[in-house]
Amino acid sequence: MSHCDVRHSTSPFLITRAPCLWPFYEAVLKLTFDRESGPERKGGMDLFDMNLNQDHRPLADRMRPRTLEEYVGQPDLLEKDSLLRRALQEDRLFSVIFWGPPGSGKTTLARLMAEETKSYFTSFSAVLSGVKEIRTVFEEARVQQRQHGRKTILFVDEIHRFNKVQQDAFLPHVESGLITLIGATTENPSFQVIAPLLSRTRVIVLKAFSEEDLIRILERALHDTERGLGALALEIDPEALKHIAWSADGDARAALNSLEAAASLLGTADGKGRITLAVVEKALQKKALLYDKDGEEHYNLISAFHKSLRGSDADGALYWLGRMLTAGEDPLYVARRMVRFASEDVGNADPRALTVAIAAMQAFQFIGLPEGELALAQAAVFLATASKSNALYVAYGRVKETIGRTGALPVPLHIRNAPTALMKGLGYGEGYRYAHDFEDAYVPQDYLPEDLAGKVPPFYVPTDRGYEKIIRERIAEWKKMRHALKGGGTDGTKNASADGGSPAEGKTKKGGGGR
Repeated sequence: MSHCDVRHSTSPFLITRAPCLWPFYEAVLKLTFDRESGPERKGGMDLFDMNLNQDHRPLADRMRPRTLEEYVGQPDLLEKDSLLRRALQEDRLFSVIFWGPPGSGKTTLARLMAEETKSYFTSFSAVLSGVKEIRTVFEEARVQQRQHGRKTILFVDEIHRFNKVQQDAFLPHVESGLITLIGATTENPSFQVIAPLLSRTRVIVLKAFSEEDLIRILERALHDTERGLGALALEIDPEALKHIAWSADGDARAALNSLEAAASLLGTADGKGRITLAVVEKALQKKALLYDKDGEEHYNLISAFHKSLRGSDADGALYWLGRMLTAGEDPLYVARRMVRFASEDVGNADPRALTVAIAAMQAFQFIGLPEGELALAQAAVFLATASKSNALYVAYGRVKETIGRTGALPVPLHIRNAPTALMKGLGYGEGYRYAHDFEDAYVPQDYLPEDLAGKVPPFYVPTDRGYEKIIRERIAEWKKMRHALKGGGTDGTKNASADGGSPAEGKTKKGGGGR
């Protein structure tokens, strides 16, 4: 065997004894070193990987902005003197969680932030990773800190999919500054991210792209010869461009995917290099709404439908419902509007309204077109003829305004849960009165925070229409009982009698359990 004939050798060391392969071996070592430690390494994909996949990546991925100047949308977030822009300019990036709908630029913005700083950037998805992968990232962050003096930016996509234990693993490393965490989520962080992690990060809300933003993004992709479709020299009709942007519903990824799909159909469409509305409809498998000129007529019709329901006009509601469905409106969009209407404009005047609206939506999903339209019509007539009340809508608005003004007031001790001896020793649950131990399962006691109880007007003021008339009478009776109790003591729990209620009730109080 010649010194360069290594085809039949099983020795792993033979390559080092083959002089003709030394240049290749040296190049492999250099490439390996570059991929492991080179400055271009970004989140598991280096420039070598990107070149390999350049021609096969979807248009939405190819057209990701490369600089903050290329980024479209979120003007409040990225304006010149904004908090985030200044943090990037001074290389003092803080841990942050981006909360926004799909396709609003969360991942792109995280990558651009990494490009603007001198930090090492790595990323993974909460869908595919666990605690083991997290620990590996922390070890790499320590290496970067010791050997290169670089901070580590860790981008975690779908962070809401991590459970409490997995999220806990971030806490000490975010606290110590070993990593700067950038999380992305489509879910409300208040419910999906643990409080200790929220307190160590800032939540930044990303809005869905406007139709104007999406048109700019689409036009850039259409004319970009390096990464987009510019080499195809395509033209697009204005109504086709607007329909793609409107159909994407604020999702830039969906808009670019639709443009790419439309471009791919030209070979079997008119062959003239022009994307028409018909081509877009074929690509999206969805007919353009007949009233979609600038979107105005779309909103006019849904407004007419909503106002007919509120005005108790069954004929008007049916007519505008038919107009929308005939024009090609998404029936589930109409169903969602009726679900909202059931709570906002009917509320507890007829609690069945919400059940009927949900049932109509489920019926349509089960039956489909065209038979399912009748279920939507039935719900529309029910909502139009139901007793009306916006008391619930007004009440919740008052609650949000109060919370915004007063902040996170503490939960009163007597209605806190006390599962441990320590909590009971701290007074949790002390003096709580268990309603079912009293006549009619009611006992007066305060449930609002101390700064609000008896100091703010009622949030919920029911009307005298429909079922709310019964609710109104019930609340009035409870109010009388509270006043009667005040006559013999106080309205509340702290100074209640030893048996947990008035002498006439003759019941014993329940301790601070979790009931």
